[in-house]
Amino acid sequence: MISFRLYFLLGGENMAWIYLFIAGVFEIIWAIGLKYSQGFTRLYPSLITIGGMGISFYLLSLATKTLPIGTAYAVWTGIGALGAALLGILLFNEPLNIMKVVFLCLILIGILGLKLTSS
Repeated sequence: MISFRLYFLLGGENMAWIYLFIAGVFEIIWAIGLKYSQGFTRLYPSLITIGGMGISFYLLSLATKTLPIGTAYAVWTGIGALGAALLGILLFNEPLNIMKVVFLCLILIGILGLKLTSS
């Protein structure tokens, strides 16, 4: 019911971008969940990972009803890659250097560029 109201308030393409953004957030959740699940040997992290995958794929499928698949998939994976890399640095003490920052910024620019140039 809420998404039905949002659809008319925001319009079809805007709603697709919202679905896509949330799908990207759930992609980050399941990617980080993979690390915590330790190869699906820990129950709760494994359940969170599988749930995140399902929600992420479902929302991506909703977004692709309106958005081109190439754009949607590139943005979805970009959000996931950027978020997983940043959380890897914060949660798992993965190394950070200036070149990593530059390339993560390029991913962000790519995501924003695809959004701004979508029709």
